[in-house]
Amino acid sequence: MSTTPTEPGGTRPPMGGVAPGMWGGARMPIPGNAEFAVYFLIEVIFAIIWIAAESVNTHDWVWFSTILTAFYILSRGIAKASRVLEQ
Repeated sequence: MSTTPTEPGGTRPPMGGVAPGMWGGARMPIPGNAEFAVYFLIEVIFAIIWIAAESVNTHDWVWFSTILTAFYILSRGIAKASRVLEQ
């Protein structure tokens, strides 16, 4: 005759089949990060300068935003590439 465990769940893994903290693959990123917050803040500052200054036209604002976006995407790619797990 077998006995039932006193703790809920017993020794079986949870419903996902893997115990917590034992994930072998890559984890999903958490939406939003400090780099995006800085990027967004700079874009807002660019927009305020574009609205307030007469010397900055739409072409300049789009050009600066494009360069900033390219550097942001490049920095995120470098950051993610540095975390690639070698197998």
